[in-house]
Amino acid sequence: MTIRHLKIFITVAECGKMRKAAELLFISQPSVSQAIRELEEHYNVKLFERISQKLHITEEGTLLLSHAQHIVDSFENMELAMKNIGKSTKIRIGGSVSVGTYLMNDIIERLENRIQNIDTFVTINNTFEIENMICRSELDVAIVEGIIKNPDIVKIPFCEDELVMVVGKAHPFYSKKQLSLSDLEGQSLLSREPGSSDRNQFEQLLAEHNINVVKKWTCTNTEAIKNAVTNGKGIAILSKMLINNECKKGKLKILSFRDVSIKRQIKLIYHKNKYISKSIEELIDICSSFNMSSK
Repeated sequence: MTIRHLKIFITVAECGKMRKAAELLFISQPSVSQAIRELEEHYNVKLFERISQKLHITEEGTLLLSHAQHIVDSFENMELAMKNIGKSTKIRIGGSVSVGTYLMNDIIERLENRIQNIDTFVTINNTFEIENMICRSELDVAIVEGIIKNPDIVKIPFCEDELVMVVGKAHPFYSKKQLSLSDLEGQSLLSREPGSSDRNQFEQLLAEHNINVVKKWTCTNTEAIKNAVTNGKGIAILSKMLINNECKKGKLKILSFRDVSIKRQIKLIYHKNKYISKSIEELIDICSSFNMSSK
């Protein structure tokens, strides 16, 4: 079993066709078939099943894929590092939307001050997508505040954030000192995109109490949501750290609920099979000593 075998296997798994994999890898289809057969013989398992002339990865194949992606990624990082000794270091960092808006620039700046000639590639998306990219080894490490569900991901909490509901001046709740969750029944909610709401503890709390809200807006852009709330379009659930300035100016108001406080951990994550490079070690150290009060 070689790195070549794993690269071929990963390509077949990703495109679902041996012919397409052969084209992408610039090798013959018989060479692809032979590599898959040798892997299956080596591990004495079936990696793919052909059903209705389509390839479907097996449970054993899925297990191998989760390891193979990280092995190949580590090998390629080693090759790159050895060929670029004394030149530059590459790190791919992911961030959820709130983290990307409020914290990422500061963290990246600290990392770049510690490591000379480092190339940082940053991807900002919702926690669901960032988690999937970590699992596919498309990111080396990430910083998120949402719920992480995959047990193969290592989580290092380093600070806390609060999830709050906010309204603009035009909303009737703006003048209310305190509310109960039942007051939210039938209210218009401006929410983030699918993949964000299922990691949102506030929306989960509403569901647990059978509180029905009307999702009028769905948006990937936090600034667009804040503007819509400011203009009285409804209620939004946002990170407290994202709306501090608007609240100070009176454009937005955080709603207060009896006995409701939703704190969530901001954490650095990486896959358990990930090789921990010097740059990742430095990033872990930066996050571990990060002070939110200095922001």
